[in-house]
Amino acid sequence: MNRQLPLGPAAAATVSLTVDGAAVEIEGDPGRRLSEVLRDRLGLKSVKVGCDAGDCGACTVLIDGAQHCACLTPLAQVQGARIETLETAEGALTARLQDAFHAHGAAQCGICTPGMMMAAVELLRETPAPDAAQVETALAGVLCRCTGYRKIIAAVLDAGSVQAPDPRPEAGAAVGAPVRRLDGRPKVDGTEVFGADVAPDGALLVRAVRSPHHHAAFAFGDPAAWAAARPGVEAVLTARDIAGVNRFGVIPPLADQPALAEGAARHRGEAVALVVGDPAAVEALDLPGGFPVTWTPLPHALTEAEGAAPDAPRVHADRPENTLIRGRVASGDAAEALKSAAHVVEGRFETAYVEHAPIEPEAGAAWLDGETLVVQACTQAPTMDREDLAKVLGLPLERVRVIPSAAGGGFGAKLDLSVQPLIGLAALKTGRPCRMVFTRSESMQATTKRHPSKMRAQIGADADGRVVAMEFHGDFNTGAYASWGPTVASRVPVHASGPYRTPHYLATSRAIHTHGPTSGAFRGFGVPQAAICQESLYDELAERCGLDPLAFRRLNAMRDGDRATFGQVLHAVGLVECLDALAPAWGEARAAAEAFNAAGGPIRRGVGVASCWYGCGNTGLPNPSTVRIGVTEAGRIVLHQGATDIGQGANTVIAQIAADALGVTLDAIDLIGPDTALTPDCGKTSASRQTFVTGRAAEAAGAALRREVLRRANMGDGAAIRAEAGRLVLSADGVEQALDLAGAPLDARGYVLSAEETYDPPTTALDADGQGEPYAVYGFGAQMAEVEVDMTLGRVRVRRVVAAHDVGRAINPMLAEGQIEGGVAQGLGLALMEEYVPGRTENLHDYLIPTIGDMPEVVSILVEKPDPEGPMGAKGLGEHVLIPTAPAILNAIRHASGARITRLPALPHRVLAAIEAAR
Repeated sequence: MNRQLPLGPAAAATVSLTVDGAAVEIEGDPGRRLSEVLRDRLGLKSVKVGCDAGDCGACTVLIDGAQHCACLTPLAQVQGARIETLETAEGALTARLQDAFHAHGAAQCGICTPGMMMAAVELLRETPAPDAAQVETALAGVLCRCTGYRKIIAAVLDAGSVQAPDPRPEAGAAVGAPVRRLDGRPKVDGTEVFGADVAPDGALLVRAVRSPHHHAAFAFGDPAAWAAARPGVEAVLTARDIAGVNRFGVIPPLADQPALAEGAARHRGEAVALVVGDPAAVEALDLPGGFPVTWTPLPHALTEAEGAAPDAPRVHADRPENTLIRGRVASGDAAEALKSAAHVVEGRFETAYVEHAPIEPEAGAAWLDGETLVVQACTQAPTMDREDLAKVLGLPLERVRVIPSAAGGGFGAKLDLSVQPLIGLAALKTGRPCRMVFTRSESMQATTKRHPSKMRAQIGADADGRVVAMEFHGDFNTGAYASWGPTVASRVPVHASGPYRTPHYLATSRAIHTHGPTSGAFRGFGVPQAAICQESLYDELAERCGLDPLAFRRLNAMRDGDRATFGQVLHAVGLVECLDALAPAWGEARAAAEAFNAAGGPIRRGVGVASCWYGCGNTGLPNPSTVRIGVTEAGRIVLHQGATDIGQGANTVIAQIAADALGVTLDAIDLIGPDTALTPDCGKTSASRQTFVTGRAAEAAGAALRREVLRRANMGDGAAIRAEAGRLVLSADGVEQALDLAGAPLDARGYVLSAEETYDPPTTALDADGQGEPYAVYGFGAQMAEVEVDMTLGRVRVRRVVAAHDVGRAINPMLAEGQIEGGVAQGLGLALMEEYVPGRTENLHDYLIPTIGDMPEVVSILVEKPDPEGPMGAKGLGEHVLIPTAPAILNAIRHASGARITRLPALPHRVLAAIEAAR
């Protein structure tokens, strides 16, 4: 558990420490945070900063052998102390931990990994063979948003063992193998470069002046005079300094978000000006309090209902109403079918803003390389960033280069621009490198959220329990700017029926502007909210029909050849297989819960189930990825893939696909990751599309290069290919043929041989009734949750989640399990604790995400029903794994207590109220 050193009297301006066994003297402010000293003065970048408040634990270091948050520790308090970071801690134990984390896939994005390891070092020194409970206690002060903690616990428990060698499969056998992350070593040894780690020499610091109001007009005094009176301040920049079009957005026709607000701020935390200068001088400024800006608060609307009211204050004056866009899918006659249904259930459900809470706040740096503006920052969409930066800053596209830094968690938050246009503007105006790191409060105020929703639905079934009709409507709070609101409004009606046969269907949606934070992409694009509504009602409908909840879902599950509500005939539908995979655990858990509850007492147990489906990629829109692969004179195979890896494993999975398509070992491949100057456009890392779409492009590029190699060597399709120094060796039927590469002429791409291929999923746009083929591949899944409910306090504890997901083909089973466990963690947070309230929960102390102690056992079941459209049969997985978790938990709460939860999260007072209502 992280501890803060006791406060004491201020020490001298020179503080002596021992770091890496050597005495170090630090001169400076004795009140300066130890985290800043270690990172900025000593270059120990493994010490990450996620909150500066001791909430996340990313900055955990050992001080005289005990773990502490370096962000809470003043320099003066470590006089004479021995400081250990991941770079400097004892070699043998740290090396074993690193090996174990790598072998277990315990580092996904990697931002929390150094803090986790330092906490584990303290534990393992005192208790070399701990049990799981001791690991949970020792690591309780460090938060992780990606992994779901289970693989971290397993890695620490296994750190005393010598890890087996990294298994590298034979040529052609990479797909399906649990290959360790190809980019995993930097994540576990602390050398991975995140946005805040990018600090060019002499870089100026950029800070934003942000609105303290939900909606306010503003006017500046004399910023130039204010800056001139403050030594170290180089520039103050406002919207007037933007040379291009001061609007950006992920859907260009609806781009409406300014890089810096003009005249009025539309949400709390919106940036209106930038202060650029010497880091020490800029850090010391009181912003916005001391800045010459006058605010005039204006009427505001924060909820969907307020935004949709006829007299609501307009968020955008050029629009006739606050409705951004509507969605609709209609088939059959739902109203008439509901009238004749034997059983009908209905309900209203409400979900809150949910914060992405990546442990890494947004950060990056920008500089000029000749005439080219280079921006290195955390992002999920480098090519889209480049296009928006060129437009906003008034530059030709060829003068902008975007290099993604490692992303310390994303989940959709880093699809929209954040620091990029601000540091780009500062670098252009000052001519010097500029960097910016959001504080946790800035990150939570200024970045996107999961859409709050208000939903209502009716579902009817016949006397045999077969669903006959459903009506659904959802209002989604899209906040101040469009962002991904149109995607949510279109995706939700497509998915709101769940993966079930629904002959008569009407689903509508609205994305409504308010003066709340902008709602964007967050792992599911509105489908998790819709699933909460539909799956909760399915449990009630199953009860009305006298059917077991799992059996009811199996009866109504879509199968191969079924036509969806939007008219598409589906194939490779693995839902029945997922439900069947849950059946043994379901029967045992329901029986055990009944036996437990029969004994009486305030604690009741329940078991719930929910299903999901999710279309991979953009909804009825072009969605291409391009991959390049080439052979060098030295005999190395270079894979250019621009899919950003935010912890999900794209760098590894896409390389596995490319290696098998070409027919070489993974060791023969060198990876060049996303960089708009070096890699083709692989599209955004969103919508569970990279394994599918970029994987298909990688498969095509590998196959094309293989054909060319075989043609050059005059060998048949079955020939094996082996890369050696300066040559490729092909063999078949005991005959070998070598292609000498040294000195060979290079093609236009700079390779002896190369191929570049593009894949765009075959989809069609939806018509006015939402009919069409919006996605080429769908993933399916089902989860079962076991919970305990305290009937007197309303507290809920999730005991176990069993998750079965149809992945088509598991390209990398270890990484797929990690995605499931991480998705379950976020689904648990959505169900039980996460509620962002603007102005109130702008830190990781008031805004709660699951800790290591909150996570239940997670049993992952990978169902493989290959999809002919997917690369080697694979489907996406990232979004799917979160969708059924919350409704399964809610259904388990109802099974345990009778409480019908209709407003999320299910906080104890809401659970108690629902229990009373059920009684």
